[in-house]
Amino acid sequence: MAEPTLLERLDGIEARFEEISTLITDPAVIADMKRYVRLSKEYKDLEKLTALTRRYRSLTDDIADARTILDSESDPEMRDMAKEQLEAATEALPALEEEIKIQLIPADPEDSKNAILEIRGGTGGDEAAIFAGDLCKMYMKYCESRGWNMAITSASEGAAGGFKEVVLSVTGDGVYGILKYESGVHRVQRVPATETQGRVHTSAATVAVLPEAEPFDVEINEGEIKWDTFRSGGAGGQNVNKVESGVRLRYIWKNPNTGVAEEILIECTETRDQPKNKERALSRLRTFIYDKEHQKYIDDIASRRKTLVSTGDRSAKIRTYNYPQGRITDHRINYTIYNLQAFVDGDIQDVIDHLIIAENAEKLKAAEM
Repeated sequence: MAEPTLLERLDGIEARFEEISTLITDPAVIADMKRYVRLSKEYKDLEKLTALTRRYRSLTDDIADARTILDSESDPEMRDMAKEQLEAATEALPALEEEIKIQLIPADPEDSKNAILEIRGGTGGDEAAIFAGDLCKMYMKYCESRGWNMAITSASEGAAGGFKEVVLSVTGDGVYGILKYESGVHRVQRVPATETQGRVHTSAATVAVLPEAEPFDVEINEGEIKWDTFRSGGAGGQNVNKVESGVRLRYIWKNPNTGVAEEILIECTETRDQPKNKERALSRLRTFIYDKEHQKYIDDIASRRKTLVSTGDRSAKIRTYNYPQGRITDHRINYTIYNLQAFVDGDIQDVIDHLIIAENAEKLKAAEM
């Protein structure tokens, strides 16, 4: 049996898009929040593919019309116009076909979610904590350049600066699908501020990027959550120390993958508003449980995909920051650039783009097999 043409594979895409466009305006669907959110995500997923499909149909129509004119028309001016149209459409078609093929590969359902970003100092003592702080600043500047909102939800500062551990929430359009490439071990080679002999040291920090769970992604019995409040320490004026705005939650959760019950402890001191801190602590609880419950799913996807780009393995060394040489090397794709200062100032999009291209190439190859 012959392989279906690209247009045949696209049959039904526009019809489904139009169907969803009508459904998400239906009061009955809007009242069913879970269904409404699911359809809204599908609408957003199909919106770009539908636009590409219509562009593809337009180009193929232009090619057919131009060929018809060249076969039947003798007027020189008409033939010249048809040649130009045929050349332009034929030139644009291959790149559009590749883009459509990538869009046809099922996307990771987590990609559209917001993200929880966890950075921890690894080997290297004080220098590792300082490096973790540098990574935190790098991501803050990058997120600002993307128009995303980023907020620190919890932090443990290092003795010489930086962070032993810092957890941030990032909200915006398609956050997880982009930041997920940052999960792994980041290694730095430089002369630490604490070094008196001028020797280059190697230190590391780990980055974990988790998709933020939505309220209906996991089931939590909020009546079983034990809440404590406490006074937040640190900068922020007298109010921070006098008002019990910090919150701590304890929740007993049974891991469905292991059957073992464990206590989850989460603190949040992000704002001076206790209700907001409670809301953000709940969000972190959902994300923690969601991540644990879906780890087997993530592992299965990673093993099937067999990609070196974004396996989700948080113990893999992914990138080296070499200060003496001003060099950044991403080990997953053997990509090296020499703009370290700009990179740590948040200009990381070029490397992420190369990672996305590499992963898309792997996906296309796997789809063809």
